[in-house]
Amino acid sequence: MDQAYLRAHPEHLPTFLTHQRIRETPVTGGSVATASRLTLDDGTSVFAKTWPSGAPPEGFFEAEAAGLAWLREAGAPTPEVLVVLPTMLAMEWLDAGDPTSGAAERLGRDLATLHRSGADHFGAGWPGFIGPLPLDNTPGNAGWGEWFAERRLLPYLKTSADRDALTPPDVALLDRVLDALTHRAEHEPPSRTHGDLWPGNILWTTDDRPRLIDPAAQGAHRETDLAELALFGGAPHLDTIIAAYQEVHPLADGWQARVPLHQLHLLLVHTAAFGAAYRGSVVTAARDALRAF
Repeated sequence: MDQAYLRAHPEHLPTFLTHQRIRETPVTGGSVATASRLTLDDGTSVFAKTWPSGAPPEGFFEAEAAGLAWLREAGAPTPEVLVVLPTMLAMEWLDAGDPTSGAAERLGRDLATLHRSGADHFGAGWPGFIGPLPLDNTPGNAGWGEWFAERRLLPYLKTSADRDALTPPDVALLDRVLDALTHRAEHEPPSRTHGDLWPGNILWTTDDRPRLIDPAAQGAHRETDLAELALFGGAPHLDTIIAAYQEVHPLADGWQARVPLHQLHLLLVHTAAFGAAYRGSVVTAARDALRAF
């Protein structure tokens, strides 16, 4: 199987793997899917993702492929999808490189261009996932504050509480944030966003154009993408990314104070999926978010 055959017959890839007709090398690829490098007969490589055991949730890989295509059609730097099947996803192989200030500047401009392309509504046209959890992408016609509270915070707050990752006082604190959001006047239109843009979802490459990977793509507030870049140690050259972004698509006044509010979505996803280890970050972000109202 070479890449031309793969493009013409993507449905045959699982059979070739089952019969060990393709060299498969495990690689790091995130905390949810199992990742590997596939070496084809023409010497090219493909990056493949499969579910660790059993069948993946229905639509899991299709959602990622749809998100990558949606971002790519707006000019965003994403890997090309070669195979999308219910059980696996395969993309072009990209050689990882070091983060440089020049690459960071380009990333900032690429993100600004992506966000400025806009979205028809909050949410997306396919059922979504973020990490291992479902993401309600039902198109929303409400204002951003109400949509963010109802679709991006409340479901993961409930799951976190049910799993004892948050205490009753924590939940009461988050309820105050939800209430404030539903009364917030927000005039920012929906942007086309990556949706899960923590620093690990940037692939720094040898061609000095970072790629956006593992999206939970959606129409959302553009500040959410940028706020998530600052999580978990922050993206390399973050100040350069933001400065380049501002040159293309300036942010509204006070955006820095709203960073914790936008970070709450991904932090609550982490308490819902991985437990109380992230509780302190959720509580701190919620307290800081209330100061921004």
